[in-house]
Amino acid sequence: MWRGCRRLLRAPLPPPPRPARGYAPPAERKRFYKRVGISRGEGGFEINLDQRKLRTPQAKLFAVPSEALAVAVAAEWDAQQDTIQLYAMHLTTLCNTALDNPTQRDKTQLIQAAVKFLETDTICYRVEEPATLVELQRNQWDPMIEWAEKRYNVTIGSSTSITGPTIPVSTRETFSSHLASYNMWALQGIEYVINQLKSFILSMGLIDRHITVEEAVLLSRLEEEYQIQRWGKVEWAHDFDLHELRARTAAGVLFTHLCLESSTVKHKLLQDSGPGR
Repeated sequence: MWRGCRRLLRAPLPPPPRPARGYAPPAERKRFYKRVGISRGEGGFEINLDQRKLRTPQAKLFAVPSEALAVAVAAEWDAQQDTIQLYAMHLTTLCNTALDNPTQRDKTQLIQAAVKFLETDTICYRVEEPATLVELQRNQWDPMIEWAEKRYNVTIGSSTSITGPTIPVSTRETFSSHLASYNMWALQGIEYVINQLKSFILSMGLIDRHITVEEAVLLSRLEEEYQIQRWGKVEWAHDFDLHELRARTAAGVLFTHLCLESSTVKHKLLQDSGPGR
């Protein structure tokens, strides 16, 4: 019961209720293009589907700040087969979010939202029993907190209290100042990773290349994996969730790093070939 309440506290607030309506699964769009290319325009690097320029859901020109990111997005579109599976195109989705900014937040608001996750960071909340899980959390999570405290010269700590640890104001200010050094695009990626892992600390470890995606995902799911090992799992559901979390987290980290790429890259343009190669 206590653990369930703790999870509710650190989970993101649900969106406001919407008018009830019949559910309809998103329709898959058939692939309508043969070639994917990249061109440089005034707003950045653009994605071309045959002779058409890719646009965002709000009909803005799809132009990204680095050539490396454009290559990665073009690869997503080129990899589509008979139908376009937008739900699996995480880099494209992140670019759309950065360009359209549907929540209309500025840089300060993005930073505030990211730092606020420290209050409910997964690895700062500890259980008091069973002893095996207490030891597992201490052995697996404490090193990450110690790394972050040393890396950024801050105090974080952990707590078994339902309210979590008290994060000093100086710690928040230090992380806010650090995040301010990133551009708006990179901040979108960082917040996306934080939302996937439910952990600011693990996310910063990833962005700083201190840990791998696989390590970060397993650390974020430490309690779930412990329960699975103890009670067993629903094979397909567990594997699917794990795969999806890894894919989304990896995409967010890659997006962030590519948004910080200032130089162009030499590459071979995608070949003129259609789907189903």
